[in-house]
Amino acid sequence: GTTLCTEYKQMIIYQVGIIPSKFYGVLADKDFTGFKNLTLLAVLLIFMNSTLKSMDQYISNLMYVSWRKSLTQCLHRHYFQDRVYYILNVLHKDIDNPDQRISQDVERFCKQLSTMASRLIISPFTLAYYTFQCFYSSGWMGPVSIFFYFVIGTIVNKVLMGPIVHTLVLQEKLEGDFRFKHMQIRVNAESAAFYRAGKVEHMRTNRRLGSLLETQKNLMTKELWLCIGVNTFDYFGSILSYMVIAIPIFAGVYDGLTPGELSTLISKNGFVSIYLINCFSQLIDLSSTVSDVAGYTHRCFFFPTSDLELPNTPVDIAFILQKLSYKSPCSDELLVKDLTLKIVHGTNILVVGNTGTGKTSLLRVLNKLWDCTSGSFQMLSSFGPHGILFLPQKPYFTDGTLREQVIYPLKNVYPVSGSIDDARIIRFLELAGVVSVLKLHLTNRKVMVKCCRHNISRINTFQINYRQVFWLLWSQLKAVSQIQTSTHCKTQFFILN
Repeated sequence: GTTLCTEYKQMIIYQVGIIPSKFYGVLADKDFTGFKNLTLLAVLLIFMNSTLKSMDQYISNLMYVSWRKSLTQCLHRHYFQDRVYYILNVLHKDIDNPDQRISQDVERFCKQLSTMASRLIISPFTLAYYTFQCFYSSGWMGPVSIFFYFVIGTIVNKVLMGPIVHTLVLQEKLEGDFRFKHMQIRVNAESAAFYRAGKVEHMRTNRRLGSLLETQKNLMTKELWLCIGVNTFDYFGSILSYMVIAIPIFAGVYDGLTPGELSTLISKNGFVSIYLINCFSQLIDLSSTVSDVAGYTHRCFFFPTSDLELPNTPVDIAFILQKLSYKSPCSDELLVKDLTLKIVHGTNILVVGNTGTGKTSLLRVLNKLWDCTSGSFQMLSSFGPHGILFLPQKPYFTDGTLREQVIYPLKNVYPVSGSIDDARIIRFLELAGVVSVLKLHLTNRKVMVKCCRHNISRINTFQINYRQVFWLLWSQLKAVSQIQTSTHCKTQFFILN
């Protein structure tokens, strides 16, 4: 659709472009009837050109939406595969701000690419057609001069574009760091307020802003030279067409033409040469867009692969550990060495110890968030209902309705849907002591998020009951007796902090 629309547009642009040369003819001949007909034709062609140009832009916008959807969904598929999102955000610190890469950088990449698409698709056909027209009207000197002009412009802009890509990548990284700092303060506002940390956070936030602005200034300095090169070749192209037609005129090739015919020829040849130069100028102008696309490309494709497979059949044994040793990814010192353990259905385990001795880290290893240093372990059950449930040290409250909070991380209600399942949710809310939230309705998204954050510790309790898990592994323990009496889980593995 874009190719067809652009081809029609170029045909009409050519007809519109040679109309001024026809006006020279009818005005020189004082042909009033021809003038009226030519004016009507010009108005019609201009309207058609405007419509096709708008359609071209509309199709480019649709391409942008389609490309962004496909690329973002592809990145989401890799990002949420197994625990890749954890690896990127916690373990791989060299990959900055994955959220910004997926949301903002992909959007800019697709937007810039869509603006380039129509030009890149139609440029070969346009250049071939106008090269022939230029050769026909001005001889071989016209297209050769314009090609030589384009080659010089391409070389100069390529040299000027080189340093921009790296600086653009650095700027986008610092943009993400600055935005993350504000998000960090927003999420931890109460904790920061308890510390009375306003002054130090002000200083650190301004420090990130200063680094960002310094990099932006450096980028603008480098882009200045690129803009000078691009604009110089743009404006030089406006007089190059007259220099091209001047060669055969001063050589006497058109001495037999009348002044009116010569004016018509100059106007027609001027349009062809100027449009051919404009086609090359647009390609040169794309150099700044290409530098942006190159920078965003570096940031959009960054995911490692993950091929983890989990068994689906629950059995009486959840984990078997054989001489398991592990350490933090940021340290070479072992936290636990040669641990042998079997976690069996119906047995409660309480792990105690000082802070930093590797208690919560054991759950990270069992959940395959960290790799073990030596030894091995087997996970013989699946996640989800009638399986294993890991509860994090810091409870996670996602966006969604109350029903979606209860079933999280399941996507659908379990084991049935409708009013029967809602009755189960209401019963567990009563057990957890947060039945007051029911007056806001189970499907109210915005209100439920704010309300339930104050009851997040209680919500964990009825999440456990709702999913009917066989094995509960929890790295946060406030009251063992309360948890044991309020849940129906047969095997509980507690980390006492």
